[in-house]
Amino acid sequence: MGVIDSLNETSNKAIDVGEVYYKKTQEYYKLKVFQQLTMTTGMLLKIAVIGSLGFLALIFLSVAGIIYLGNVLESMVAACLIASGVFVLLFVVTYVFRRKIDNILVKNLSVKFFS
Repeated sequence: MGVIDSLNETSNKAIDVGEVYYKKTQEYYKLKVFQQLTMTTGMLLKIAVIGSLGFLALIFLSVAGIIYLGNVLESMVAACLIASGVFVLLFVVTYVFRRKIDNILVKNLSVKFFS
């Protein structure tokens, strides 16, 4: 009977170790999910704040630039056309390089996500 009792005791220890491992793994994944959610929420908040401030600055700079260019050219219509042409050019350049922008974004986020 000594062998059977020894096997029973060993299997009970293995079950206990397995349960501890399971609980620790569960805690780790809870913490990892919390970390990822916190980083994502923080990143989205920063993007919203910085993006909105940058957008406001772009609007004010555009209006001021158009007014100045309108005074220089003595034609507000020409100034508006030049400004819109610049914005269309920036849009086209961004659209052409969208794959590179995506690759850079994925590369930078993968470092944070998989660390």
